[in-house]
Amino acid sequence: MARTHEEPPTTLSHGELPYPRGTLVEDAETGLRGELQGVIEERTKEANRLISRTAYLRPRGGGVEWETPLNRIRPADQHA
Repeated sequence: MARTHEEPPTTLSHGELPYPRGTLVEDAETGLRGELQGVIEERTKEANRLISRTAYLRPRGGGVEWETPLNRIRPADQHA
């Protein structure tokens, strides 16, 4: 019987924000802009090893939030 690779159990928690909540940021890969709402970190349960950090953004003025890897966001130029 073939063995299948099982992912270790993980936990999700709120992570530290790189900028204040509400800061206008831009996804460097897609160019989408939004206000930073929060960060979620995924870690392994046993070793507490960081697996991913995800930023949650909302369009300025309201709308549906979306997510993007935290390492892709940067403060947006306010005038562009």
